[in-house]
Amino acid sequence: MENPTLYVSPEAGPGTPADDENSFANILSEFEQQHHTRTDNQAIDGKVVSLTPENVVVDIGRKMDGVLPIEQFRDASGNLTVKVGDALKVSVTGRDEEGSYLLSMLKVERPKDWSAFEKAFADKRTIGGTVTELVKGGLRVDVGVPAFLPASRSGAREQADMEKLIGQQIECKIIKLDVADEDIVVDRRAILEERLIAAKQESFGRLREGDVVQGTVRSLTDFGAFVELAPGVDGLLHVADMAWMRIAKPADVVAVGQSLQVKILKVNAESRRISLGLKQLIPDPWTMAGDRFHPGDRVQGKVSRLTDFGAFVELAPGVDGLIHVSEMSWSKKVRKPSDVVKPGDMVDAVVLGVNAAEHRISLGLKQALGDPWEEAQKQFVPGAVVEGTVSSLQPFGAFVDLGNGIEGMIHIGDISREKRLNHPREMLNTGQIVKAIVLEQDKERRRIRLGMKQLEPTSIDHFLAEHHVGDVITGRLAEVSGSRAKAELGEGVYALCKIPGAEAQAAPKAKNESPRADLSSMTEMLSAKWKKGGEAGSAAREQVKAGQVRSFRIVNIDPTKKSVEVEFAD
Repeated sequence: MENPTLYVSPEAGPGTPADDENSFANILSEFEQQHHTRTDNQAIDGKVVSLTPENVVVDIGRKMDGVLPIEQFRDASGNLTVKVGDALKVSVTGRDEEGSYLLSMLKVERPKDWSAFEKAFADKRTIGGTVTELVKGGLRVDVGVPAFLPASRSGAREQADMEKLIGQQIECKIIKLDVADEDIVVDRRAILEERLIAAKQESFGRLREGDVVQGTVRSLTDFGAFVELAPGVDGLLHVADMAWMRIAKPADVVAVGQSLQVKILKVNAESRRISLGLKQLIPDPWTMAGDRFHPGDRVQGKVSRLTDFGAFVELAPGVDGLIHVSEMSWSKKVRKPSDVVKPGDMVDAVVLGVNAAEHRISLGLKQALGDPWEEAQKQFVPGAVVEGTVSSLQPFGAFVDLGNGIEGMIHIGDISREKRLNHPREMLNTGQIVKAIVLEQDKERRRIRLGMKQLEPTSIDHFLAEHHVGDVITGRLAEVSGSRAKAELGEGVYALCKIPGAEAQAAPKAKNESPRADLSSMTEMLSAKWKKGGEAGSAAREQVKAGQVRSFRIVNIDPTKKSVEVEFAD
């Protein structure tokens, strides 16, 4: 910096205070005028040192800082496009009341004649101007001559924002030029939009996959949240990347306006899309699931959601296990999970399998309840009489609920002895309590076969109830075979009978036995019959034939086996 030449008037006498003051003022004024002449309207390198509600404060290498209106650095959306530390090219236009330098960022001088305006219009160059007043439909701007700035092209959203532009120096482009009428229309919004695009490109270029950045939630959707990382640069935080646990909607985790740290998962330069993650900033709970849960463990959790194939149970934050529909009941076939559990239920389950790498844990609900077939094998043995409720009717039979998840099936042919049924509903109804006998138990197929008709009294049951050992009854010989005969004592009631002397008659004759011996025996039999006066005689002497009606004496009754033994009584 050159030192200014000091000039002392010869008329002023030394030692006069007023003269000294006037001389100093003149020297200072001359210094400032010379300094401004050399620096005003010249480009100066500056650095933003602070931001205030009204101004951007810039260090320009002088004792006093310079200021620029902060509204000059807002884009079309109202966002600031400047931050502390940014380098700016400015020029000094004056000083304010506090002594700070008034600065301008105009990169071009104002056109000095109409030919310059025409060239700026043709080249679409940026020019500078000062907003002078608010007029109907927009603003008046001094660009060397009065120009009109439409409100829609001012970059201001509201009337109050337009009023703040009065007195400010702005950059704009000529969008209409009529030399004859000296009519000029300018556009400021295009400049702001160009700067916004440039700022976006610069900010986007600084983002790298894996970086952890600070952002602000700008909006929420059903599938996630848009987070502003820089002015005009948004990233998508998908709902699946908000938390390790399953969440119903983004609003359960984040809110509009919330500031949060996120991790950049992917940057797509072509589509200019940025994927963000929040849960990636904390450890994956599945890394510990393999050590915590093992097959056979009994666990407890809350049913988080249902699907067509099963129910998901939250075992720990971010760790869900699946109870498949086939693992919900031992006996009945579950058609849909909601028939057994519902969201919010606390359930006990057994871990069936763990695959931490694929984030899968298989659970069993029925295993935690215990296998009812272990007890059913002891309780429902063949021959046991049971009672239950008819749970469903099918064309082939009826299912009976025996309790504890066990069902038995009565085949249609085992329902009644009285008549042949076309459908079980001819004798049974759903919900009806019935008594049946266990006919068969199949552990492998987990089936119990029941019968109702087997409990109905039969003719042998009635016979056993009405007769006792020693009773003499009449019957018909149904079959004769060797030493035994089968006697029919009533309809469907049969008894076994020994034939006295049949063993001796059936014995083979000795080779040396003579016909005389046979003749002697026959003589004795005839003699005995004659002496008794022609009576029927005993069974030992009379020939036994099928179809004979004879008298029998009951010698044995077995109620368990429902069998009767008799002997000839005549």
